[in-house]
Amino acid sequence: FEQQQHISTHSPPTIKVLQSQLFFTMKLAIISAILGSAAAFAPASVSKTSTSLNAFSASDLPGALPPMGFFDPLGFADKADEKTLKRYREAEVTHGRVAMLAVIGFFVGEAVEGSSFLFDAQISGPAITHFTQVPDGWDALIVTFIGAAEAQRA
Repeated sequence: FEQQQHISTHSPPTIKVLQSQLFFTMKLAIISAILGSAAAFAPASVSKTSTSLNAFSASDLPGALPPMGFFDPLGFADKADEKTLKRYREAEVTHGRVAMLAVIGFFVGEAVEGSSFLFDAQISGPAITHFTQVPDGWDALIVTFIGAAEAQRA
């Protein structure tokens, strides 16, 4: 019973102590974030130099991984020079990102059905039918923006 009546002699930390601990933690977090982000801007080591003996090869591009190696089933790389092949790669990455955004658009379209401020919230039903419900003229605007982005990229 005497152990239950034992009152702790430790006093709670003062506000000054808590503030100094918080300040130290914040400084540590900021320093670690700065040091971690510095690695992103460090120059990459380049082991090869461009010479006539060390010409461009499509199989040296990033993405050639075992067990497939360089994957080009239709032979586009056979007829393409370095600039064209890099443009193909850029287009592939861009179109992949657009496809990912389109999937997100489907999910969002299903989630906010009828609650959007766009088009007076008249678009309803499954997300696959939303594009056909958009008023006339918007499809031409979308195609124009996509065409401008593609022309700018190429």
